[in-house]
Amino acid sequence: MFALLVADAVLMFHLAFILFVALGGLLALKWRWIPWLQLPAVAWGAFVEISGHACPLTPMENHFRLAAGQATYQGDCIGHYLLAAIYPDGLTRSIQFVLAALVLLVNGSVYAWLVRRRARHKQRNRPPFG
Repeated sequence: MFALLVADAVLMFHLAFILFVALGGLLALKWRWIPWLQLPAVAWGAFVEISGHACPLTPMENHFRLAAGQATYQGDCIGHYLLAAIYPDGLTRSIQFVLAALVLLVNGSVYAWLVRRRARHKQRNRPPFG
């Protein structure tokens, strides 16, 4: 029973991490410290998608599922839980590149907007010279 709880906890953490990678830049609009966590997460997520490597959380989840007497799965977490429902043919390299591009585009747009907004704010609040 404990192994199954750990497997489910790893899965929940994995899915939360994927959401943080994909949409966490939006949190930077509220909390200024988020980019210190989110940008390395984006780099890791893009690396995993582009390189085709599996995230270490997938084998960890499979280990605990096996220990709990459940079936494991091949491939990655996204392919097994998310894309299997959206893309019945499964995860392809082309889809992985599109996902990585979307992650970079969404977060790049949010951070570019945020940098411009902060630069305008600093410029407006600058004391006059002279």
